[in-house]
Amino acid sequence: MNLLEVALGIITGIGGFLEVGSIATSADGGASFRFQLIWALAVATICLIFLTEMSGRLAAVSKHTLADAVREEFGFNFTIVPRTMELIVNFMVLTAELGGVCMALKLVTGWPIRAFAIPVMLITWLMIWAGTLKIIENGTSMLGLVALCFAVAMWKHHPPLHEVLHGLIPTIPHHDAARYWFFAISIVGATIAPYMFHFYSSGAIEDKWDEKSLGTNRFSAIAGMTFGGGLSAAIIVVAGMVFFPQNIQVSQYEQVPLMLFRTLGRWALPLFAGTLGVCCFGAAIELALGTSYMLAQTFGWNWDENEKPHREARFAAAYSIILLLSGLTLLSGLDPLKLTMYSMALTAVILPLVVIPFLMLMNNEEYLREHTNGPIGNAVVIITIVLSSIIAIVTIPLQLAGGGG
Repeated sequence: MNLLEVALGIITGIGGFLEVGSIATSADGGASFRFQLIWALAVATICLIFLTEMSGRLAAVSKHTLADAVREEFGFNFTIVPRTMELIVNFMVLTAELGGVCMALKLVTGWPIRAFAIPVMLITWLMIWAGTLKIIENGTSMLGLVALCFAVAMWKHHPPLHEVLHGLIPTIPHHDAARYWFFAISIVGATIAPYMFHFYSSGAIEDKWDEKSLGTNRFSAIAGMTFGGGLSAAIIVVAGMVFFPQNIQVSQYEQVPLMLFRTLGRWALPLFAGTLGVCCFGAAIELALGTSYMLAQTFGWNWDENEKPHREARFAAAYSIILLLSGLTLLSGLDPLKLTMYSMALTAVILPLVVIPFLMLMNNEEYLREHTNGPIGNAVVIITIVLSSIIAIVTIPLQLAGGGG
């Protein structure tokens, strides 16, 4: 197997785990509760591995993307509400990810986020407009390896292994219960995002996967999501080793690179800024493309990132417009982190609307033939639906109780 074939999984993992909201949530969660929240990340990672593998398997066997199959099986009218809500959420998250790239540049230069909003938006657009999916996959996944600085920092801290492993077991906190559960649901809710399935299944079609690619699909999903989940766990552990003993809570992004200074010295700030910038840039590309894929497949437009933009005009217009609107929104001075928290709550609301028809498709022999879901896969999807429903119900009360403050 060509290792570059897992690039689709790596970039999807970067978009799910190492983006502006996830990095801050993991750092603050580790600072507040040491290793106690690793279990939430483990649950989210397992769910995402299964759901990503399913979206790739659906594409490889049926030659349908998720959005395309839902429209064909359930009708256009069925898709209107969930797709509209996904569009709103994607716009909010895309704005936050562009803001994350601007924040990385602010950390290095000291210039305000607004100064970078339009240039960052234009570079993101140019990467999609002029590049092919393979260039985007391989380039972003290779650059994303800079995030290994968190793994290096964790290794150099020599955290107590038994305490880290104990974090895989859910426990009741002795303090700030509302804040603890808010972080737990934030980690799960921010990780399992519908746009990832649209991006991954569309990428599988563009890479011309078939039934012979099922092994690649499985390995790509496991490797990509484990890569992202493992590095997010490293952020929790490092924050737990550095900030927790000093009772420091992460209230602004400028604090996060401080946890790397003890092990990485003068390289801490540039490596963190590089990680934040590259990962948010990858997530922004994934979001813009995922949104364009979703709209094109819902309305029946032609779509292909590997084609010249003028040949797929409506597809290209979709990512151009949402990028432009997101860049202009950043000029208003919105806080990318707050925007991410609001989008996480909305994501939790719409996730069941996306996952329930997904589950039905994965058990439909007309699409999957002998490759339909087994009992374990179905159980994981049902658990995801239950978790997302709980998150949707309790997120706002927890915010009001001070969990997000």
